[in-house]
Amino acid sequence: MAKKTVNNVKLGVFVLAGLLFLVVLLFLIGRNKNLFGSTYVLKSRFSNVQGLVAGNNVRFAGIQVGTVKSIDIISDTLVEVSMHINTNMKDVIKSNALVTIGTDGIVGNKVVNIVSGSGPSSPAPAESLLSARETVSAEDMLNTLGKSNQDLSVITEEFKRTIQRINNSKALWDVLNSESLYPDLKASLENIRQSTAGLEKITAQVNTVVQQVKSGEGTVGKLLYDTAIAYNLEETSRKLDAVVLSADNMVKDLDSIISGIDQKINSADGPVNTLLTDRQMTSDMRNALKNAEQGARRFNESMEALQHNFLLRGFFRKQERRRQREAKDSAATSY
Repeated sequence: MAKKTVNNVKLGVFVLAGLLFLVVLLFLIGRNKNLFGSTYVLKSRFSNVQGLVAGNNVRFAGIQVGTVKSIDIISDTLVEVSMHINTNMKDVIKSNALVTIGTDGIVGNKVVNIVSGSGPSSPAPAESLLSARETVSAEDMLNTLGKSNQDLSVITEEFKRTIQRINNSKALWDVLNSESLYPDLKASLENIRQSTAGLEKITAQVNTVVQQVKSGEGTVGKLLYDTAIAYNLEETSRKLDAVVLSADNMVKDLDSIISGIDQKINSADGPVNTLLTDRQMTSDMRNALKNAEQGARRFNESMEALQHNFLLRGFFRKQERRRQREAKDSAATSY
């Protein structure tokens, strides 16, 4: 009887151990633990893991290559994700690979996606830290979509008000229903077409002028590209510089002459100073000029009297006719 009891106890312990092993096995399978294959660890760091938990799948190019081992908080802004990766991917995942967090479907579990980086690189060794690329979470997309819906609602409301104002605008409908609107628009379009054609002609002419200038044709082209004109301008500039220098020297000489004259005028012994300052000499010169003027007047009166004298009248008439002939001849020659 005692032996039977011992056997029953052994059987119970064995059954309990088997059940416990089965539970643990089912738990590990549920956590996506790789129980029978060899793995190595890769790590990456994120500012937000978006609900990622240990046991979520790790994919490379859409193929499951491992599971999330653990998630550790490094700081208040950084979270480190450790991943079990199948050993057969050791030569495939490179050190420049990028790690992102996505979703399995629209509302499925979170997954870690590994994508190849650009350019050549060596395989990533175990325990290496791969670069992370933050992605937009579903929550952020929903928030953006909600804000866009609000903006769209405001735009729709404004559009409805605009349509109402258009419908209530009698002046606008009068313009649209006017019979003269179409002819006026047609005439305006014709004017625009003619103006456009004129602008095209002007543009073509401007292009022609520009091409002529570039080829050295015309006055502007010669001024810009003709080396002979440039040389002549340079030679003229040098001559002008020489003329300016000569004028400057002439001004200096005139300044010296004027200074000498001024000194002579201001000199007490000079005749000019005597003429300007001696009152008696000034009075004598004035009287001499007056007497000369009176003598000239008397001479003119005597000549007038001689012209009327019967003895000399013929002589003066011949002189007058000769002067008239000479004047006519000179006028005919000039024509």
